[in-house]
Amino acid sequence: MHVDLGSALDATPGVSRESLERLDEQVAAAHERIETGRNEHDHGYEALNLPSTVDLDAIRSAVAPFDDAEAVLTVGIGGSALGAATFADALAGPDDPDAYFLDNVDPEHVSRLLESLPLDRTVVNVVSRSGTTAETLANFLVVREAMADAGVDWTDRTFVTTGESGNLRSLAEKHELPSLAVPDGVPGRFSALSTVGLAVAAIQGHDLDSIRSGASDAADGLSGSLFETPAYAYGATTYALANRGAVTNAMMPYAERLETFAEWFAQLWAESLGKDGLGQTPARALGATDQHSQLQLYRAGPRDKLITLVRPRDYTDRAIPETDLDGLSYLGGSSLGELLDAEFEATEASLVESGVPAIRVEIDAVDEESLGSLLYEMEAACVLYGELAAVSTFTQPAVEWGKKAARGLLGGGDFAEADAVDERTSLVVE
Repeated sequence: MHVDLGSALDATPGVSRESLERLDEQVAAAHERIETGRNEHDHGYEALNLPSTVDLDAIRSAVAPFDDAEAVLTVGIGGSALGAATFADALAGPDDPDAYFLDNVDPEHVSRLLESLPLDRTVVNVVSRSGTTAETLANFLVVREAMADAGVDWTDRTFVTTGESGNLRSLAEKHELPSLAVPDGVPGRFSALSTVGLAVAAIQGHDLDSIRSGASDAADGLSGSLFETPAYAYGATTYALANRGAVTNAMMPYAERLETFAEWFAQLWAESLGKDGLGQTPARALGATDQHSQLQLYRAGPRDKLITLVRPRDYTDRAIPETDLDGLSYLGGSSLGELLDAEFEATEASLVESGVPAIRVEIDAVDEESLGSLLYEMEAACVLYGELAAVSTFTQPAVEWGKKAARGLLGGGDFAEADAVDERTSLVVE
């Protein structure tokens, strides 16, 4: 990816070139810690080794029995779904199998989706490292029942992606289901470039080698200076801006196909960096749509935000027809792409003029190689930010607390966290 920090310099809050040069010494030290973690295959840091460790042949072998699929349904939550959804939404073509994701347990949504799918031509991918994730297993039980009711043998249409042990691993062995291993040492939100994120891309026929190539090039480009490494430029600058008061980071891609990428980024950034009273709250926006809604707040609201503007440099364009309508003749002869680029430039200029910090991130195109690079570099940026902030980047204690509380409420064990629900104070107005 290509990172332009110019619109973050001397904003309010902002950084200066001199402050970034001072911060670069800390970046060099953080890079050494990251490289040590990678070389020793430490938990979390192992995610940055995925370009060289992911087994693409294993993925292709696991999905080979489903080459007749018209749809693929991933049953997972959070990192078990968002990486795959990012690739699916960014890369899907008109002839690819449709990709769907059950990443919530809203009963009405689940029922509507299952009623709309051709279950006899749908492949189901159940994803859970532990094999015990309540939401995932509950949805899978519902999916399995729906397939049986439709006269479909679910064992012929299902594969699992899970750890070495647990309910899903036992299920796969019992029914001889195709399976993929979740990589050791890789937290779910960092697993997009692994078996977890790439199986759906394989079913849709996308070029896994190009995805890995883009990520590998990004990995090879990591160095000890933010001025030489786009990932570190982004991670270090967002860290510096957060320390100066930009505690919200609005991720705003100017491409519909990257909208899910912003959702993936939100989990990565929030779950990794929100620790010890620190972190930067991710917000999601879409250009140019949200210029007509959120931009008003970003430009004229509280000075606590950074806006990350993302766009591809190359895309398939479409001409705007000539018109004789009053006041619209200037549009004729141009294109939708030119209009979108103008909106991008205008938004950036608007933010600069009002002193709001912005960072421009560009990728070559919305294709396999660029997406592999983009996701890898955002992961590296997140890890660097965590090193600079001295937070435990790869843990998620608040998430685990909620899991225990929910499981206890459902009778899945005796958890103190569940008891806290009864202690909640209410103030009801009806």
